Amino acid sequence: MLHPSYTDLMKVVNSEVEEGERPIVNSRYSIVMATSKRARQLIAGAPTPVESAKEKKPLSVAIEELNDGIIKVVGDEAK
Repeated sequence: MLHPSYTDLMKVVNSEVEEGERPIVNSRYSIVMATSKRARQLIAGAPTPVESAKEKKPLSVAIEELNDGIIKVVGDEAK
């Protein structure tokens, strides 16, 4: 089981969206895609501020970064 849950991660990502605006992430698929992309970046050698990153798998580090607000998911409109 993944901790935090998908719904918790979606709340974190969408926390900066004002009421009435379209959420940045509205499905589990979007969370999976965002964390897997970040995990691939970590595997390729991208730096991370997570102190225990060497002891964890890249996906766990990516989830922790997302949950702690270290990385942000950018919607399609911002590209």
